[in-house]
Amino acid sequence: MDERSTHVGLDVHKKQIAVALLRPGSSEPVEWKIANEPRALRRLARRIERETSGEAICVYEAGPCGYTPQRQLEAYGLRVQVVAPSLIPRKPGDRIKTDRRDARKLASLSQAGLLTEVQPPSREEEAVRDLCRCREAAAQDLTRARHRLSKLLLRQGRVYRTGKNWTQAHRRWLRSLSFERVAARIAFEHYLLAIEQLEERIRALEAELEAIAGEAPYGEPVGWLRCFRGIDTVSALTIVAELHDFRRFENPRQLMAYLGLVPGERSSGERTRRGGITKAGNRHVRRVLVEAAWHYRHRPAIGKALRRRREGQPAQVIALADRAQVRLHRRFYRLVLNNHKPTQKAVVAIARELVGFLWATLYLNLEIEPEQKAA
Repeated sequence: MDERSTHVGLDVHKKQIAVALLRPGSSEPVEWKIANEPRALRRLARRIERETSGEAICVYEAGPCGYTPQRQLEAYGLRVQVVAPSLIPRKPGDRIKTDRRDARKLASLSQAGLLTEVQPPSREEEAVRDLCRCREAAAQDLTRARHRLSKLLLRQGRVYRTGKNWTQAHRRWLRSLSFERVAARIAFEHYLLAIEQLEERIRALEAELEAIAGEAPYGEPVGWLRCFRGIDTVSALTIVAELHDFRRFENPRQLMAYLGLVPGERSSGERTRRGGITKAGNRHVRRVLVEAAWHYRHRPAIGKALRRRREGQPAQVIALADRAQVRLHRRFYRLVLNNHKPTQKAVVAIARELVGFLWATLYLNLEIEPEQKAA
């Protein structure tokens, strides 16, 4: 770290920002607060420029305010870093947390070089990512709405026993229900209407995502990921949009750690203790990968849908996806039958290994020049 640099810690909130400016060779920062609005950020940039002789580095934690403060300050000529909150060093005995102390801490840790910068997406990448998260939120709302309806019917003593819920037969059964009391009928109709509205929203969002997935720069990587079992258009686009640049992970282990799929560890001396996965990374991609990993409990096969998804894709990608089917299926049953691991733990282990195949597919293929692919 350049000792001549000035480090500025920013504790960013919706309405205001706490600022701590730490000059080179100083242990006490200059502190003040500003409003979180464009004009105030412009004045902040001018003040930092006046009060610093060398380079100024501004840092703030990634959070609900996103990358807007970074883009605004960089437009005024400042260097801004957004850091990972989960990787900020914390003292176990520190029980006081205020905006002022957080800004001071960020400035001092930045000066010491102890912060981990996150990779910001472009505006276009962020927009696609938000659309993927919108569809995910709608799917979660649909699950809650279905649970509310099923619990209403359970309280009324209505249980569907002739098959699975939310099939065509189940929907016909729902429409055939009648209620003696008007209030119960109205509640049932509103719950059912909410479910139908959410289903229509999800269909509309998926149509938009499929249109985006067919265009550059998402067309090629989404097509490659769709060659894998358990990954279709929405899942593939979610992975690409959330990670937005596979080339920043130099090896698959870095990506596994970023996604929180590696086991936690508390080892000391000769004793080694490993626990559950860290869950320290991107939970959206982790969810998609765990859902895809469940498909590998079935023995390797190429169905009609998977065969259609593979049409026109590179042979090396298809070969890698076939290797993944064989290896991950064998690995799953070795963990469950031979090592007697719970099914859920085995699926998480499969998701971790699946990351390696996806990294190899995207990282290695993105490094190939277009004319080499054509050859």
